[in-house]
Amino acid sequence: MKRLLFLGLGLLIFAIPSRGQSVDASVGYTYFRLGGSSGVNQNGISGSIAYNPNRWVGVVGDFGVYHASPGGVSLNTYTYLFGPRLSFPNPSNLTPFAQALFGGSRLTAGFGGESSDQFAYSIGGGVDIGLLPHLALRPQLDYIGLRNSGNTTNGVRASLGFVVHF
Repeated sequence: MKRLLFLGLGLLIFAIPSRGQSVDASVGYTYFRLGGSSGVNQNGISGSIAYNPNRWVGVVGDFGVYHASPGGVSLNTYTYLFGPRLSFPNPSNLTPFAQALFGGSRLTAGFGGESSDQFAYSIGGGVDIGLLPHLALRPQLDYIGLRNSGNTTNGVRASLGFVVHF
């Protein structure tokens, strides 16, 4: 998992100086539904950094921290995902995008209690709604799968935040 994290960060760092077109940074509130109908509702924060070598394609690093206390027990989920993003720019202030990300996650339960690491993947998208020349509002919806020991836990993540275009 650490190797995957370092690989993703390395790709972002080494890609930036290579005639980059733009870099985006976003942060926002996130609602994360972990599991199906008997799952857990978590609230948290997520953010991403994207390097866009052109107007259509980008490389994204996405990180999130989500918390809930079902039955008085603290449950935290951490995600770190990397992958491609396709943007669909147009003349309006709306820029929709789709992405497929892969990485890992860590679940912790209780104070100093048990934890587990999983392979994680995400498929989703959103839209950047231009507010100012370099600032946009970003609603986003993603399916997130957490894979551990042959089992997949399904999750849905809905985010609302701001993105700055550099």
